[in-house]
Amino acid sequence: MSPEIYGVLGFAALFLLLALGTPVAISLLVVGFAGTVLLSGFTAAAFTLSGQVFATVTVYELTIIPLFILMGNLASSAGLSRDLFEAAHKVIGHMKGGLAAATIMGCAGFAALSGSSIASAVTMGKVAYPEMRRFNYGARLATGSIAAGGTLGILIPPSTGFVIYAILTEQSIGRLFMAGVLPGLLLTSMFLMAIALVTFLRPDEAPRGPEFGIREKLASLLRATGIGVIILITIGGIYTGFFTPVEAAGVGAFFALVMLIVRRKCTLPELYQISAETLKTTGMAFFILIGANVFAPFVALSHLPATIADSMTGLALGPYGTLFLILLGYVILGMFIEGLSLLVITLPIVFPLIVGLGFDPIWLGVVMVIVLEMGLISPPVGVNVFIVKSVVPDVPIETIFAGIMPFWLAMIATLALIVAFPDIALLIPNAMFN
Repeated sequence: MSPEIYGVLGFAALFLLLALGTPVAISLLVVGFAGTVLLSGFTAAAFTLSGQVFATVTVYELTIIPLFILMGNLASSAGLSRDLFEAAHKVIGHMKGGLAAATIMGCAGFAALSGSSIASAVTMGKVAYPEMRRFNYGARLATGSIAAGGTLGILIPPSTGFVIYAILTEQSIGRLFMAGVLPGLLLTSMFLMAIALVTFLRPDEAPRGPEFGIREKLASLLRATGIGVIILITIGGIYTGFFTPVEAAGVGAFFALVMLIVRRKCTLPELYQISAETLKTTGMAFFILIGANVFAPFVALSHLPATIADSMTGLALGPYGTLFLILLGYVILGMFIEGLSLLVITLPIVFPLIVGLGFDPIWLGVVMVIVLEMGLISPPVGVNVFIVKSVVPDVPIETIFAGIMPFWLAMIATLALIVAFPDIALLIPNAMFN
């Protein structure tokens, strides 16, 4: 058989293993190792496996993953996410849809600490949903805003998605973080517009909340300054060049620990729980990266990237037509495969193809992350939807899926704007690094 046939069979085996419930990392390792054995022999496969394990865990830049995960866990335990929601609640909660908007803003703020969509959805679900239900918000808007807001965790820096993309494509983590700032703010604004439209069309979904006095508003804003300081130090430090991304992660984790101590929540059981969650999430991320680095050489040996590139060129769709076709494929695949898993599986083929068409690799990282965000709330396997369902088990899953639709359309609009105007993503990194 030709190498291309082996490549196709390898992807078929990979998707079969995923469908059978095999963990993504193990699926990538098994298929990558077996494919390399068939194409280059056992010795080459064994060398690839052992070499990639060592090479992955010794990459200095990957230190950023456990540090930012630790920062997010510390911040969550310190109650910083609740502070941010409470501040937004007291400032804009009296407006139509104000609590839903406060949820989006809380998710955006917490995203700048956690870098995880799941963590954002879980944390804000526990904080925001009871408040929205207390003020008789409709279940669709309440759960939809939590599930959609959580997706900001992998777009607003620091983002685990950007780190993995950077490592797999050998791009700058700092540039990708800065590239995510304006698109993250744009998507947050589009989500707020979606809430405004929903409340206009269905006023009963979002009754007005209570009006708070100026003293209560100022007190809540003052209490929320902790999260603002950490964001300013980490993201501002990267922007000014005072910190590298790894150093910013370490400094941010330190200040989050200080907040935990100041608030007298730094107990041994709490520290144990934070450490366990950090190690668990970090181990999963590293395991997936090791699997991806074993799978990628097999894909290269199969010549599939070049074959697919030639086929796409033969369609004469042009750069944007080809990009549209690929992004459509991601949207469809994202309905069935978790976002980061889809990223590590497909990047070996898609990245050289799209960059070869003349698109900027940093801009592509932003576009890819937004498409993966869409998959997080797309039926039938939208991970964030099921996360919200676990937090609010009394709400039917179909209600949550109905609630995310306005936000899903807001993602489409945001994606279209970034494709049409690439400077939305490239303005800050180009100004910093050029």
